[in-house]
Amino acid sequence: MKTRIVTAAAAVGLVLNVAYGAPLPEAKPDDVGFSEQGLSRLDDFFARETGAKRVPGAVVAIARDGKLVHYKAYGALDPIRGTPMPLDAVFALASMTKPMAAVAALTLMEQGRLALQAKLSDYYPGFADMKVGVPQPDGSLKLEAQSSPITIHDLYRHTSGLIYGGRPDSSSEVARLYPEGTAPAIEGDTQAFIDRITKLPLAHQPSTEFEYGFSIDVLGAVVEKVSGQRLGQYLARNVWQPLGMKDATFAPSEPQRDRLARPFADDPLTGKPQAIKLLDTPTKFDCGGACAFATVGDYLRFAQMLLNGGELDGQRILGPRTVHHMISNHLGPEIKNKVANVEPHRGGFSFGLGVAVRTSEGLSSVPGNPGEFTWNGAYGTQFFCDPKERLVVVVGTAAPGEIRKYYREQVQDIVYGAIVR
Repeated sequence: MKTRIVTAAAAVGLVLNVAYGAPLPEAKPDDVGFSEQGLSRLDDFFARETGAKRVPGAVVAIARDGKLVHYKAYGALDPIRGTPMPLDAVFALASMTKPMAAVAALTLMEQGRLALQAKLSDYYPGFADMKVGVPQPDGSLKLEAQSSPITIHDLYRHTSGLIYGGRPDSSSEVARLYPEGTAPAIEGDTQAFIDRITKLPLAHQPSTEFEYGFSIDVLGAVVEKVSGQRLGQYLARNVWQPLGMKDATFAPSEPQRDRLARPFADDPLTGKPQAIKLLDTPTKFDCGGACAFATVGDYLRFAQMLLNGGELDGQRILGPRTVHHMISNHLGPEIKNKVANVEPHRGGFSFGLGVAVRTSEGLSSVPGNPGEFTWNGAYGTQFFCDPKERLVVVVGTAAPGEIRKYYREQVQDIVYGAIVR
């Protein structure tokens, strides 16, 4: 597959196959059951969207049977400067950091150093004294003791009672007391984050309800405590470097900063100002929930490793049975499943260890199969893996508003529509 650049003017915002090493071996779409014409709908789609100034640009990578069949960049890296989007654009991953932090923790589990049923307070004692905030009719909160301790298992599956502040999917009175996702990492170090979060009430009794929040950030802090390293150092040595994820980082270098994908100054849906604060504001600790950066090619290798059962190009990160456990449903019938509250197309999904997992046919607004595992980032990134279809898809955009959910749905529709056998 030859690499070349097509200027934005010549292709209505489309940049094809910029000269950048392919993250996986390449194949023709027809060779692995894709319609080339069907995949070309992605070109048409992003030409329309970038031309209408609804998204600055995007990078899309699709692999089947471990072979790369679509790897293209569209539109602009920086809409103000008009820089064409390169394939090696670096994206703020937001919550797509979470699966990587989960994998870091699972490597420690395989070493016998971090069991799922271990108490969180064994690592950070302040969590033992947290109370559960129960809203009262007069608007106050009644504070109750934990009926069971928060476990490491609760952190992976967001059943700890720790939540995010300022999210539309949270109806809890407690949410008003919590900071938004990246604020603690910008303001202080790991211990300052722990000290801050343990002073707040839990939104639910541990192990009773899925609610999205700071659980994986805390899991990342546990990884640091167990390993004796910063999360980014541990990930670099045990995941990123073995997989050849050369741009994965929590602190972009100056050369990497020149490749950061930037959003429009104003939300195209509302006209209100928007920004991705982490692009220009360094964090003071490596928050496992939202603070990493990487290219789409980097993340494709990470996702392909998981689809392969923990190994890629002879580098084993996790055992296949550990990966199977990771991508299984961990929300039993006794746990209230609110995964679909986070994303509108998550009907029929549950949650595993750091990833959402599809458990049902139908219900979701996007095609797929039970066993699919996936997660997204609030700034416009997404990935999904479908073991039945042997499929990996990674998308990078800089679209931090509600429009990002539109792209997640449309891309998945187009990709599955292009599978013909």
